[in-house]
Amino acid sequence: MTAADLDAVVADLHTDPIGAGDIRSRAPAIAGLYAWWADVSVLSHLPGPLHGAIPGLRLLYIGIAARLRSRLASNHMRRSGSSTLRRTLAGLLIDDERYRTRWTDRVVLVDDDEVRLTEWMITHLRVSWCEHPAPRDVEKQIINTLRPPLNVEHASGAARDIVKAARRAYYSSAGPRPGT
Repeated sequence: MTAADLDAVVADLHTDPIGAGDIRSRAPAIAGLYAWWADVSVLSHLPGPLHGAIPGLRLLYIGIAARLRSRLASNHMRRSGSSTLRRTLAGLLIDDERYRTRWTDRVVLVDDDEVRLTEWMITHLRVSWCEHPAPRDVEKQIINTLRPPLNVEHASGAARDIVKAARRAYYSSAGPRPGT
């Protein structure tokens, strides 16, 4: 990826993000990268880069998708079992929001708390995206460039320890795996 290509992806991810509640109607069904944003007062103990054009908006997470609309609407806005972002948010908010988890084939939020986390995301998060034919090819460079605090893979720094601890709290909240 050339520096100009990297700059173009970063610029696209810094376009005006939409509210999380508008994903199903506005996100395209094509491959690309996406960026989750929140007001600086949300999860304020985590550092993150500011949005260049919207004062007070901070980057939280970068992800990739073969189909943006499906990944954002079906995974991130509905099920903790298939969304690292949701599991991380639940772990960070587990004490404040009193989220409860249970075991299926993995640790998931109980159904009522899945709904509450979705409502929290609609209230507090915004998302932007960049169409890209091979998002996996550029993911590492974009994360290394932007340093979103909720990404653990490809990331470093003080936020990494906080996020890893939140993920451990999420998983341990369900208790021991049944049958072990």
